[in-house]
Amino acid sequence: MSVRVLVFYTLALRKWKNVIKDFDIHFLLSLKNYAPLLPFCTICVFCQKENLYTHIKSLPMKKYLLPIFLLLACQAKESSAPEPVLPIPSERQLAWHELEYYGFVHFNMNTFSDMEWGMGDEKPSQFDPSELDTRQWARIVKDAGMKGIIITAKHHDGFCLWPSAYTEHSVKNSPWRNGDGDLIQELREACDEFGLQMGIYYSPWDRNHADYGKPEYITYMRNQLTELLSNYGDIFEVWFDGANGGDGYYGGANETRRVDKKTYYDWENTFELVRELQPNAVIFGDAGPDVRWVGNENGYAYETTWSNLLRDSVYAGMPEYADMYASGQENGTHWVPAEADVSIRPGWYYHEYEDHKVKTLAQLLDIYYKSIGRNASLLINFPVDRRGLIHEKDEEQILKLAEKIKEDFRENLVLKAKVKASNERGSDFSAKKMIDENPETYWTSEDGKIQSQLTFEFDQATWINRFMIREYFPLGQRVRKFSLEGDAGDGWKLIAEGTTIGAKRILRFDDVEVKRVRFNILDAKAEPLIMEVGIFDAPKLVTEPVIKRKKSGEITLEVPEEGVDIFYTIDDTTPDGTSLRYEEALVLDAPLILQVLAMDQSSERKSEVLRFQIEISKAEWLVLHENQDAEKAIDENPDTFWQSDNDELIVDLGEELTLEGFTYLPPQNRYMRGIISRYSLTVSQDGKNWKEVSSGEFSNIKNNPVEQRVSFSPSKAKYIRLKAIQTVDREPAAFAELGVISK
Repeated sequence: MSVRVLVFYTLALRKWKNVIKDFDIHFLLSLKNYAPLLPFCTICVFCQKENLYTHIKSLPMKKYLLPIFLLLACQAKESSAPEPVLPIPSERQLAWHELEYYGFVHFNMNTFSDMEWGMGDEKPSQFDPSELDTRQWARIVKDAGMKGIIITAKHHDGFCLWPSAYTEHSVKNSPWRNGDGDLIQELREACDEFGLQMGIYYSPWDRNHADYGKPEYITYMRNQLTELLSNYGDIFEVWFDGANGGDGYYGGANETRRVDKKTYYDWENTFELVRELQPNAVIFGDAGPDVRWVGNENGYAYETTWSNLLRDSVYAGMPEYADMYASGQENGTHWVPAEADVSIRPGWYYHEYEDHKVKTLAQLLDIYYKSIGRNASLLINFPVDRRGLIHEKDEEQILKLAEKIKEDFRENLVLKAKVKASNERGSDFSAKKMIDENPETYWTSEDGKIQSQLTFEFDQATWINRFMIREYFPLGQRVRKFSLEGDAGDGWKLIAEGTTIGAKRILRFDDVEVKRVRFNILDAKAEPLIMEVGIFDAPKLVTEPVIKRKKSGEITLEVPEEGVDIFYTIDDTTPDGTSLRYEEALVLDAPLILQVLAMDQSSERKSEVLRFQIEISKAEWLVLHENQDAEKAIDENPDTFWQSDNDELIVDLGEELTLEGFTYLPPQNRYMRGIISRYSLTVSQDGKNWKEVSSGEFSNIKNNPVEQRVSFSPSKAKYIRLKAIQTVDREPAAFAELGVISK
């Protein structure tokens, strides 16, 4: 039988299979004397009949067996791609997904006013970096493995980093570059030189502009966006902050009007302008439309993170966003993936007192795994200092992270394993497609096959502690639930379990020795599509000690691992393996610097050195309130708090002290009610006559509820009173911890 005849029968059967599928097989076999009709026996494949081989074996025309079997092979079920599960990403979103990891730069007037949110009444003359070098920024970002930089072109105070034609509140009236500078252009050139993409942060809120709150301001905003998106080349992301005057933060130079954050900015037409000027740029905002906020400023996505969002239900700055929408929704109507943003320091802008509070390698690595490893991109912020440089400590830490990421994923052990799937759609979608390092190929199952197992078998026992898996998300996010098991030769044992996968999911677990690994897809919206799998044995990282202090002044140091020793110093020297060994609780009752180090003596691996500012103890402090729970505000436990019934906290310090500042820690629980946004601090020597020594706002404290540190001129005090002028939610003021900075 010729190939031409085989092709003819193949095409004929495909066309007529639905017509003849109900014919009786015995009738067809009765035509055995008509050899050319024999290939019609392959209709059994379509009809899913049994014993085809038995019937064919009895036929006298053995010379036709090979052509028949060839035809049968041709008639195997087609390996067509599965239908997409909506919503799916756009082309601009697919390009954004490829970036995965990029840098944020907060550098503006706030750098020089030492604030997080400027008031808008700052003078352009205050902006004067002495050594500004955007090439240094780009080099560090590139060396860190990041693929782009987003710059705060205009923050809430309204100061512009480019010579905007629409305001005098910009670099053109600053002493920097003699008024001829354009920081956005300098960054553009640096990004081009180092092969990075550039993004623009623009705050819709403006505490400087006299027309903010009026329709005229929207024209101003769009004029400035036109400048930024027309004159500086391709922009990969336009970042709109959700903070605005409608959040209840007041006190700016021209801040007298509330705005309706749902309607004031006329986002539909503003987004249309962005699309016109930068069609390939994604737009970031609480509701997207392209990329959404992850809902916190810790850099963490969620155990369950969908890229789908009920986008039409969300608006920028909505109070319930973090709890209801930030993790996405399985039934979301639009593809709006999450971006996890976090600063490498507690604050977003540079503050000298945070030089020793740069995140440790262990903290940064945890952020990496809980953002990129949970279906989000990662945007790490560098608070550029007053020189105009990324600080040396920030550079040191981000490069440590880059090296550790390389170390953790240096060898993909799955490439040494035999890969099997419980079900395959065909050769074009075989299990091997998961390990071919081609992002355009993937494994998937036959139609309707949801529950599936992917097995990886090693030639010998292998130690592992990381498992990475990626869905082929261009056709939609699908997996709802999964588990990971290992077998060392004595049966399958559960290693980990979870829910969503998305663009990337990375599982971390304790070292386990296995001969086989099995990934079970337990539930999905449709046939699962897996484009990549990785199995790794990441070297162990010694984490730094955790410090805990009691009201009495007693300090304990803890590490999560066994076999690790702690060393410390209190004389401002850097600890090492020869320093004081921690063996029991320390009692420190005077202002000093405590530095600590954890070390694994067996391997000589050590943690980073942590530096803690120790203040006088609160042993003699007393809260002047009849409610005993008020003591929680000074118990040195960050997990407890007290909510005042009169919006203030008065503390008797037990003795007269010379104070140079105070600290306020807002509640750290999930709901965080009563966080103070505007405050007044007064002091007294007798508890009757009070003097205000500080007042102002805790900027961005709602989204970044870290300890607030405020300095003031030295003042003698035996009593202190912190009063809330305003809280973020109009709830009674809450205090997790109040502290002082003594001379």
